[in-house]
Amino acid sequence: MESEKTDDQLHIFFFPLMAQGHLIPIIDMAMLFASRGLKATIITTPFHAPLVSKTLQSTQLSGNSHINVNVLTIKFPCVENGLPEGCESVNMALSHGLQQQFARATTKLGPQLSQLLQQHRPDCLVADMLFPWATDVAARHGIPRLIFHGTCYFSLCASLCVHRYEPQKIVSSDSDRFQIPNLPGDMKFTINQLPDVMEDVNTEFEKLYKTSKEVEGRSYGVLVNSFYELEPVYADHYKKIYSLSFFLGLSALSLLSPRIATSCTLKPTANTMSTIRDVDVVKGSAIVDE
Repeated sequence: MESEKTDDQLHIFFFPLMAQGHLIPIIDMAMLFASRGLKATIITTPFHAPLVSKTLQSTQLSGNSHINVNVLTIKFPCVENGLPEGCESVNMALSHGLQQQFARATTKLGPQLSQLLQQHRPDCLVADMLFPWATDVAARHGIPRLIFHGTCYFSLCASLCVHRYEPQKIVSSDSDRFQIPNLPGDMKFTINQLPDVMEDVNTEFEKLYKTSKEVEGRSYGVLVNSFYELEPVYADHYKKIYSLSFFLGLSALSLLSPRIATSCTLKPTANTMSTIRDVDVVKGSAIVDE
């Protein structure tokens, strides 16, 4: 049952890409906002809805009963976009061709999102970076849209510099190292280390990524899953490029005590818990010097 919204309570819609790597940080973020007294609603597909609900229930049973997040579902247009029935996650699109069709299908979700915005009238929409069209949908309803990348400032800076300067095009092989221009620190990468979305400029996901960069200036801002003390060099660098960015703090760390983490349906990996312990013991040490 959907929780009631009081007159003075802000209501935030969260709309992640249908992929576990995008869904998990959105769940963490929605719970973080809800723990601060806001009404939070996650929009997802029927396939992911039980996963989200079980995770939220586990959190409530683990001593966080005050955290209440609603879930609304939309129909993912599988068959009409050449996908098998029930293919509602990027992880289910196993071939390159199916992944392209999946990306195209996400651009057809606008009318359903518009209907939900009209029906529930949230105060803000936090939508995945790979939903660039969501900015215009929200604007038609007079609702501000925030972009969520689900990553850190270093990744945002590196991705933006690669997108702008394309240093990967000067190397002769996928294993040759290149330096990213205008990125603090002596950072060198290979093409094999780049995200898939940057490796092939002709993919549908790359088109969505490029469009997302074009609409950032028309969005209300960017939410970053990080905090200033963790990566001040890259936080400052990104704010020089794009001033409307907001620190979330590491939302997963703020909610996932070891007791809660072991009970969640979407469990953090051993590497995740190791990272949490490492970050906890590193105090006052700069990871990257300017």
